Amino acid sequence: MDNLIIFSITSINGIREFQLNCRRFVQQKRAGGAMRKTVIFAITSAATVLLGLGSLLAAPVAQAAGQLPNPEVCDNKDHPPTDAVTQGACIVLARKKGNCVACHEIAGAQAFGNVAPALVSIKQRYPDRAKLREQIWDASKANPNTVMPPFGKNMILSPEEIDKVVDFLLTL
Repeated sequence: MDNLIIFSITSINGIREFQLNCRRFVQQKRAGGAMRKTVIFAITSAATVLLGLGSLLAAPVAQAAGQLPNPEVCDNKDHPPTDAVTQGACIVLARKKGNCVACHEIAGAQAFGNVAPALVSIKQRYPDRAKLREQIWDASKANPNTVMPPFGKNMILSPEEIDKVVDFLLTL
């Protein structure tokens, strides 16, 4: 019974801790030899598989962070996205809403325009969230000659939708 070890793996750090504890256990019980190498290889492989499965399970929650979601995520009426970042990304993609990809290049978009600047490094370009929101609300305030529609001023997007778009853009 003294050889029984129970580990709880709940995160990447948990997997690393599991690997280290197993190595220590193996080193204590088996000094050298092929058995030790086989056990460590098996433990490392199992931990890697668990890490991979864990990242697959967590993917839908954070999938819009820094990238556009799969359009199927946005079109899923039975299980629509619940987090603001993914909802904002879906608005960016929606032809009847933001349709930002018609003018802007966004990483991961299947097709995009080149009329407007690429949407990259947004957090560095707009460190002030309010300025980014204002740009989307009415870009003509900063540039009277802009071709960007005033999404808020013309009620193309609601204030809540603009906030979600800003949440998404700040991940780019």
